[in-house]
Amino acid sequence: MAAGKLSPRQKMINLMYLVFIAMLALNMSKEVLSAFGILNSKIIESNSITDERNENSFGQLSQKAVDQPGQYGEKKIIVEKIRKISKEYSDYLEGIKTTITKKTEKDAEGNFMYEQMDKGDVVDALFFNGDKLSKEGKEFLEKIKSYPAQIKDIAGSKLPEVEVDKIEKRFATNPIKSKNAGATLAWIDYNYKSFPLIATVTKLTQLQADVKATESDVMASMFQSDLIAAASLTAYQPIVVLEKSVFFQGEAVKGKIILGKFDPKLVAKSVVVNGSSVQAQAGQANFSFGSGNIGEHAITGSFNFDENGKVVSLPIKDKYVVVARPKSATISADKMNVVYRGVVNPMTISFAGISADKVKATAPGLAPTGTPGQYSMRPGAGNEVVISVTGTLPDNSIVSDKKTYRIKGIPGPTGTIRGEMGVVKGPKSSLEISTVGAKLVDFDFEVGLDVVGFNFKVTGQPTVVVVGNKLNAQCKSVLSKVGRGDQVTISEIKTKLVGAGSYLLPRTAPVIYEIL
Repeated sequence: MAAGKLSPRQKMINLMYLVFIAMLALNMSKEVLSAFGILNSKIIESNSITDERNENSFGQLSQKAVDQPGQYGEKKIIVEKIRKISKEYSDYLEGIKTTITKKTEKDAEGNFMYEQMDKGDVVDALFFNGDKLSKEGKEFLEKIKSYPAQIKDIAGSKLPEVEVDKIEKRFATNPIKSKNAGATLAWIDYNYKSFPLIATVTKLTQLQADVKATESDVMASMFQSDLIAAASLTAYQPIVVLEKSVFFQGEAVKGKIILGKFDPKLVAKSVVVNGSSVQAQAGQANFSFGSGNIGEHAITGSFNFDENGKVVSLPIKDKYVVVARPKSATISADKMNVVYRGVVNPMTISFAGISADKVKATAPGLAPTGTPGQYSMRPGAGNEVVISVTGTLPDNSIVSDKKTYRIKGIPGPTGTIRGEMGVVKGPKSSLEISTVGAKLVDFDFEVGLDVVGFNFKVTGQPTVVVVGNKLNAQCKSVLSKVGRGDQVTISEIKTKLVGAGSYLLPRTAPVIYEIL
């Protein structure tokens, strides 16, 4: 309005202007009051939906706690405590709303008449004593401050720091700088002093919405921490799955590498391996059973979990191969691969990693003995024999190998008198009745030798050729002419193997008999 002296006409115009502003303000006030009332109804409706959603979320958490107590049991206890203090706080706020609106009129449908809720004296009388807070005002302020502190104390490290910060800001009661007042006001003064009743009711309803949103955030965070951990790459481990458990040299090693999760808190309800129950452990299960016969075997079973009241079975399917346990080292003297003609050469033939019943060996003169892996070799003519070996692998593929052996005759034996070699001493009478024999020195085969002839020689006397293995009459006649210290040489001893027909052994070393 202009300063200075005004004309009556101008004064009238100014007065009409003030009346117009007052009427406009009055109309706006009614619209604002109605807006607060409508907003309050909307928040109440939203709170009801949030309650239902929170109840469903808690039901899911409770079921998870039953299915996996190690993973969700503690979280359920935390959420139960937070839901308890949240209900107590929300009921407290509902009690305040009931107190301050108990004298407020309602329409025929039971709704508050918002446009009549323009006074704030009921709230001011409840929360304030002049410029100071009343007992109820102090309690109201303390409830707001303690609620986030209680949540932080209950949840501890289970609630992420970012969620704690969000809750503390949501219920912050720091002083607020007011432009209208031109000063910094206490939080409760700024928000509740001298406000219309419907505005306070709406703010209290919004506080209840904040409580319910906090409860929802806490439960979401409890699940979210598991989801984040499950989605993190650190929750995965590379697992090598081979095509089979045993491979042979030269064979391609085939398999796949998959990413699997290992959760130490996840414990199965039961685990079955090859028809037997094994104890479930944290995130795994150890098993042990007999390997069985040589060959390929299957591993089957299931991991069984409770989920939402139902049993979920995860199948186990794999295989393994059993090979013969090594009983001795394979040592080969490259220059000693020899078989002897005229005797039965025992041989053990195997293929590493293949059972004896899947191994077959062939060669001239080679025959199985009836015991798996055991053969006898009777080499024939020639200087070499090749032994070929084939084996059948678990996948029915065939592997083969061969080895060449030299064929040698039995080494020449050494002649004996009375079983003694070299220079044998004794009386003439003992020689007359002795048997000429032969021995194979350092020969590992048990063989029998027959002497079928020899030469009998005394110095100065003609050589006597004898058939058989004893002195004949002519030998005895020559022997009668020798004296003490004379030597008798028995040479050209003819020896053959017992049971080998006409096969004669190489030249036999002579034996000397000295007369005593």
